[in-house]
Amino acid sequence: MKVRRNDFIGAKIGDDERKSGKNVIKPGSVMNVATKNVITIPPTSTIMSAVKSMITYSFRRLPVADPGTKRLEGIITGMDIVNFFGGGEKHRIVEDRYDGNLLVAINEEVREIMERNVIAADFTSSFEDVLELLLKNRVGGMPIVDREDRVIGILTERDVLHYLSSHKNFDGIVSDYMTRGVITAEPDTTIRDAMKLMVEKGIRRLPIIKDGILMGLITSTTLLQYFASGEAFKLLVTGDVSEIIDKPVKVILSNEKVLQYREPLTFPPYASISEVVDKMVETGHGAALIVGDEDLEGIVTERDLVRFLCQVKC
Repeated sequence: MKVRRNDFIGAKIGDDERKSGKNVIKPGSVMNVATKNVITIPPTSTIMSAVKSMITYSFRRLPVADPGTKRLEGIITGMDIVNFFGGGEKHRIVEDRYDGNLLVAINEEVREIMERNVIAADFTSSFEDVLELLLKNRVGGMPIVDREDRVIGILTERDVLHYLSSHKNFDGIVSDYMTRGVITAEPDTTIRDAMKLMVEKGIRRLPIIKDGILMGLITSTTLLQYFASGEAFKLLVTGDVSEIIDKPVKVILSNEKVLQYREPLTFPPYASISEVVDKMVETGHGAALIVGDEDLEGIVTERDLVRFLCQVKC
């Protein structure tokens, strides 16, 4: 695996520093915002252990690093696991290699489904440059590495949310920055079809609507919790994965042990960015639904807020 490091945004050692013998490279401003206490996992970790780590630490992505050198080897996200459970091509491992037996398949190693072509930011990068990279590459987080490709931090959309919460001078109206044309599903949609829709469309949140009424919100983390809590496996009779993922999503919506959020955040279109950000930080939500005149008009996700910040700051 080759780490795609963005060296072009890193600082260089100047001639004066070389002459003085001070080969000290100062970290970039990204390190002022990034999470430094990074949880990494080795490539031999099981998929189920990765799921449980994500739930325990409330992370949606985990850098995969060599346990000895700490060098970055890949990254696994909640959506990779949704893909594995039934949302996309990675589910073929369950079907073809394990004949649909999920109880056995979840003990597969994460290196079988992790993303290997990882884009990492150099630790000398500026905050603004990494923001642009997050948007350009449509990723929710980017590992930060030193000159030996060792993971020393990670900048995530959640870090950007906290940055916005503490910088109230960046503000606007949510209707100007929300995502319109929200993709939704109905309560009788199967979990399999919901996962496929999320993977196909590249979305981590799926509002569930019936007869124009918002019934709830299914997220990638909700799906991970469905499997990690053991609630999904209670439905197994033969061990075949279809016994779990061919159930309707309303099975998840009615299970308080599984739901990430009991009630989705909702705001009117004229709400301010700062108001929405503060509530998202306070409640731990990763998105807010924008409702006007009882109709769903849009959604504000963490990625939308990264885009907003980049527009006003980069």
